Amino acid sequence: MPKGKIDIGFMWNGTDAQLRWLAQAGVTDVVGHVPAADRQPIWSYDAMLKQKNRVASYGLRLSVFEGIPVSDRIKLGIEGRDEDLDNLLESFRNMGRAEIPVQCYNWMVHFNWLRTSVATPVRGGAVATTYDHAEFQRGPKTQYGDVPEEQLWESLEYFLKAAVPVCEEYGVKLAMHPDDPPLSPIRGISRIMRNPENFQRMLDLVPSPANGITFCQGCFSEMCVDIPNTVRSFADRIHFAHFRNLSGTAERFTEQFHDDGQQDMYCAMKAYIDGGVTCPMRPDHAPTMEGEDNSHPGYAQQGRLLAVGYMRGLMEAIHKAG
Repeated sequence: MPKGKIDIGFMWNGTDAQLRWLAQAGVTDVVGHVPAADRQPIWSYDAMLKQKNRVASYGLRLSVFEGIPVSDRIKLGIEGRDEDLDNLLESFRNMGRAEIPVQCYNWMVHFNWLRTSVATPVRGGAVATTYDHAEFQRGPKTQYGDVPEEQLWESLEYFLKAAVPVCEEYGVKLAMHPDDPPLSPIRGISRIMRNPENFQRMLDLVPSPANGITFCQGCFSEMCVDIPNTVRSFADRIHFAHFRNLSGTAERFTEQFHDDGQQDMYCAMKAYIDGGVTCPMRPDHAPTMEGEDNSHPGYAQQGRLLAVGYMRGLMEAIHKAG
């Protein structure tokens, strides 16, 4: 089997200073969005092109949008879905026109990724995020009340049958992100992207190279699956990856430095490369370190810079070992 090719990406904060910093750190790919002022119901081709060319001026590639929202009306299949879907599909067409190849999205209703603490002490006094399911579940239900799993499966199939042909035509790859945490229900709302079997079901709804996965390693670790085997099983449909480490399970976990959690990160990276995965991969959440504020938990820069160097070292060791 041909070796995979992992391109190290980074979530961009929108500044030129960070683009210089990323180029200096050896990052090649940028995971981004368009400026807030340009986030209309349809993300325009012109706004996408400007961002792509701005990134390219620093020798980097804008290869993933992790930001075009899939509305709750689409995810729930309720009134207004078709209007939102038409706008979303035109945004996908504009991605293709701008040659931005990957759209990372999720199927989490109302709640996105959830944490109950953002200041848990980890190595050396750095602070990281924690999720405690028992604590979170004590909160009230949302305005949506109880949302059954089958409702989400039906709306997902409707979405994929509309979106995949457009993405095929315009050269865009959809990359579904897991639920974080992968538990169901959460305060009455079901979550369906929570185990490998459901990911396979999602891929089988509309079989196509355009219908793929964001392999968030942290979320799959929360599922307590064998990470290398799971990477290999989905290798040809992994269009984007989040490299992340943690300790615990979905019911209670704390995020850790990339070199200090429960996963063997060398074996994980080796599975991507030996399994033939070819995609951008960004370091996901990292602890906030000395001298940084914690205003964006998980996304302070020093811990993720440490992860970039760690990822580059792992990849070099794997390639040299053959």
